[in-house]
Amino acid sequence: MFLVCGEALFDFFSQPDNNGQSNKVGFQAIAGGSPLNVAVGLCRLGVDAAFFAGISTDYLGRRLRTVLDEEGVKPDYLIDFDAPTTLAMVAVGADGSPHYSFRGEGCADRQLQVQHLPTLDERVRGIHIGSFSLVVQPIADTLLALIERESDQRLITLDPNVRLNPEPDIERWREQIDVFAEHAHIIKVSDEDLNLLYPDRDPHSIAQSWLNKRCQLVFLTRGSKGVSVFTRQHGNWSVPAHEIITVDTVGAGDTFQAALITFLSERQLDSPSGLEQLSRALIDAMLNFAVAAAALTCTKVGPDLPYRDQLA
Repeated sequence: MFLVCGEALFDFFSQPDNNGQSNKVGFQAIAGGSPLNVAVGLCRLGVDAAFFAGISTDYLGRRLRTVLDEEGVKPDYLIDFDAPTTLAMVAVGADGSPHYSFRGEGCADRQLQVQHLPTLDERVRGIHIGSFSLVVQPIADTLLALIERESDQRLITLDPNVRLNPEPDIERWREQIDVFAEHAHIIKVSDEDLNLLYPDRDPHSIAQSWLNKRCQLVFLTRGSKGVSVFTRQHGNWSVPAHEIITVDTVGAGDTFQAALITFLSERQLDSPSGLEQLSRALIDAMLNFAVAAAALTCTKVGPDLPYRDQLA
């Protein structure tokens, strides 16, 4: 089982204005948040997943619990808070890329504190962390304490998923990602993230700096330009993206992340020692499996992550 940690929220997608009434704005609300998407994606791909998160007791928070229950995400590590549910207002660009504006100050998903840290047993093979829960408090310190405690014995995966609306200070992001990267075995990062974080640095040098620590694999996603992988043992290489008609890219990175974990889990290689057994051919197969999964998500509206039988 994988324990996914971080925010759960509702994405509010703006709808086309068809009635010409400027005093009305239509939205479609979809459960989301990068970590929640990864947890759902794992379950849809056949991997047991639990979610360590703060969940609101308000109406939207109850709906989030229902979504997690319907998707099969284990609720054992959910913590209720009498605080609002975070809202992300989403506008999709002409190229299908999302643009976010968050309403999250003081909301439930940020409220996790160190005293809420769970005791983990042997069922938990790994932990995934990422997105703005890395930089907002008190959850950021809580998640850091968790992976500091667990990284010697469980696989840690990290996706920075930089969102400047919740925390506009890019230096804060750099500091936090540097600290979290010290404990991660796999880091997945987008070219957009790297351009924000380190605009004057070569991606290869950044990947190498992570590989010189605990990390063994770095995946750099480049949208329609494909994906690159940097490894400690087998060098680095790239694969192209699938040629598809893109509806939007919402949830594509989360799908890619869930697919990486699924590939390892299916082969019982989802551990720090398991990564050391990966050949170049296996890593390449893992990369192509994740690319195929992400491509499926891009053909649909919103974070509608694929099921395992769709990737047979």
